[in-house]
Amino acid sequence: MKKLMTGNEALALGAWEAGCHLATGYPGTPSTEILENLSAYKEVHSQWAPNEKVALEVAAGGSAAGGRVICTMKVVGLNVAMDPLMTFAYMGVRGGLVVIVADDPGCSSSQTEQDNRLIAPLAKIPLIEPSDSQECKDFLKAAFEVSEKFDVPVLFRVTTRVCHSKSLVEVGRRREAPIRPYEKTGKYCSGPALSRVNHQRLEDMLPKLEEYSESSPLNRVEWGDKSVGVIASGISYQHAREVFGEKASYLKLGLTHRAPSRLIRDFAREVQKLYVIEENDPYLENTVKLLGVDCVGKARLPLVCDLSPEIIRAALLGEKPAPPYRIEASPPPRPPVLCAGCPHRSAFYAVSRLKNVVAANDIGCYTLGMAPPLNVTDTIVCMGAGISAGLGLERVLRLSGQNDKKVFGFIGDSTFFHSGITALIDAVWNKSNLAVCILDNRTTAMTGHQQHPGTGRTLRGEESVALDIEAIVKAVGVPPEQVRLVDAYDLAAVRGAVKEAADSEGVFVIISRAPCALIKEAQKQRAGMSCRIDPEKCQKCQSCLRIGCPAVVRRGETVSIDAQSCNGCGLCFQVCKFDAIGKEGGPK
Repeated sequence: MKKLMTGNEALALGAWEAGCHLATGYPGTPSTEILENLSAYKEVHSQWAPNEKVALEVAAGGSAAGGRVICTMKVVGLNVAMDPLMTFAYMGVRGGLVVIVADDPGCSSSQTEQDNRLIAPLAKIPLIEPSDSQECKDFLKAAFEVSEKFDVPVLFRVTTRVCHSKSLVEVGRRREAPIRPYEKTGKYCSGPALSRVNHQRLEDMLPKLEEYSESSPLNRVEWGDKSVGVIASGISYQHAREVFGEKASYLKLGLTHRAPSRLIRDFAREVQKLYVIEENDPYLENTVKLLGVDCVGKARLPLVCDLSPEIIRAALLGEKPAPPYRIEASPPPRPPVLCAGCPHRSAFYAVSRLKNVVAANDIGCYTLGMAPPLNVTDTIVCMGAGISAGLGLERVLRLSGQNDKKVFGFIGDSTFFHSGITALIDAVWNKSNLAVCILDNRTTAMTGHQQHPGTGRTLRGEESVALDIEAIVKAVGVPPEQVRLVDAYDLAAVRGAVKEAADSEGVFVIISRAPCALIKEAQKQRAGMSCRIDPEKCQKCQSCLRIGCPAVVRRGETVSIDAQSCNGCGLCFQVCKFDAIGKEGGPK
């Protein structure tokens, strides 16, 4: 039976068919849906971890116990997991371990385009790259075999277009893989003496892996017109096929570390002109050139953003892209903005009304605190840096004598569990004068409402303990009198807490709490509610526009509220000084 599936759906199916026992990861676009789909297969125990490092350590332990395990994460998540990845590469596996990393050429939803193919030679582990949904399923099953055959974790790299594009997949049956009996040995104790031995074992494995790559079904030659040859992997192969069709021959690589040297040289000898087509870094191109093979790649193809057939045609064939289809109407501008009714808005608005504020922000919906008219944010680095970068800002500003500036750090609830707790410990331990706003919307919102340690449920929907952020904050040393828990929709309470924080010394923590406006339960509670501006009372002061709500619209000098967008959160009427805004409707 064939089924139309995204790459992420096919990866979940492939893990299930391969007899996977345990799956773990941290949500992050474009990888999130892998575990969400896999959690529906009851034979596989699927779970979210607080962060990618923990996820891979859980996976490593599961593999050492003899189970087949996958670990999923997005492009920058691999940075967080590098410590266990590098060490477990030395130690090897008992049950197959596949690390699925979803890269994001073009930065569709990430802060970098980093090319994680370069991690495979650094870690000295196999690298596998599928190009469509069928290969996602098939190659993942093969990845378990490679992992167990060579006693090493496998890096399985997909990209946004592979993850989210759909193609037909042949659905098969689950093949039960027995959990390998556990043996108490010193193999997984990575002390210096054993690491030296394991390093040599890893180096001895690499030539065997390359020999396997020469005849692996994951790599194949497709002969066509030999005047042009193309070496490609992943989605770039699909783009190349669309551009050249049968007017070229292809070396389609699925196992790209170690790359098959003889196969590459033999293919190159058969073609007149050789192109290496790939997104971002010249990973394959450098491999080919190190073999002494002349080829054309990044000299013409761009290093940044994702490729398309149009870009390849223009770069390699000199064809100008066809003019785009035009319509007379211009779409309205849609800058990124916090959703109507977002509970994060009140904290950003309250801080934006202060003078001499410097703010560090984090990765999540609240990143949009940098957008006008709020304009709060000064730095956005990575997960957890909403606190730790704020600590650095505060320290150097104080050293430079700029004591009139108050530093605020913003972080979300899921991100707090991910890497904010250790940053808060650092702030307390080093006696920082930092105001921390933990924006708790009761979910991992940016990636589509996944569970986290504070929601009280697991990925599989099972009830669990809901960790108390306020208790954790106090437990790491923030004095109780320096902690405020406020309703995010009570602007007076939020502004009061923000003023206290601005006037305080030491670490002061505000926990601004209300569920994400897009959570179904929250939507039900406010069904039919909206706010309305009374034109007779409105003084056209436009104070309501300063909250940056997309439901509040200005046309000329007139301000109105779009009832279809508004969900009645009430922040706008709390900023109105003339009582010109009121609520209407409600659940029936």
